Parts: sequence; C-alpha cells; structure tokens
Amino acid sequence: MTGYRFTAPLWLYPGEGSWYFVTVPEDISDEITDLTEGRRKGFGSVRVSVTVGGSTWQTSVFPTKNGTYMLPVKKAIRTAEDLLEGSPVETQLELVDF
Repeated sequence: MTGYRFTAPLWLYPGEGSWYFVTVPEDISDEITDLTEGRRKGFGSVRVSVTVGGSTWQTSVFPTKNGTYMLPVKKAIRTAEDLLEGSPVETQLELVDF
C-alpha cells in the first residue's frame, strides 16, 4: 500500500447535508493523481484506508476543481476523536487496491 501522513483542518462543506472534510495537501494530491491515472472510480474517486487517532475506516477521496482531494470524515469518527470544525486532523491515509 502507498501511505501518506499529513495534518489539515476539518471543514464543513457549504452545501446541503452537513458533510465534513479534510483537504489532502497539494503535493500528496498530485502524487495520488499520478499513481491512480486510469484507475480512478466514479467522480474521479480513489479508495483509501484512513486512520485518525484510534479510528480507522475505509472511504474514498474525491478530486476538487483546484487539483486537491477532499477526504470525508463521518460523524462517528468526528465524535470518537472529538473533532470540531477547524480542528487540526492528524491523518494517515493509504491507497487501497494499488
């Protein structure tokens, strides 16, 4: 597996649904884009395994218009890890199926 570590703030998507995300840094996003060329799923998503604190789960990261990826952080994880909007999120992200 290809893995990455980074810290970025938790933010609330401005649309409907109260979705929270962490933005994957540009340098890591560029590498993910290069590694997954021709293998991305619907909407350009990439399957990942994520660890934040003591919580690990599988999800997908989704590309943004500015070339980075956004990582959704579900409520169960935010609650378990006591994360609020603006909290720095120490993230370990691994590509799945690569």
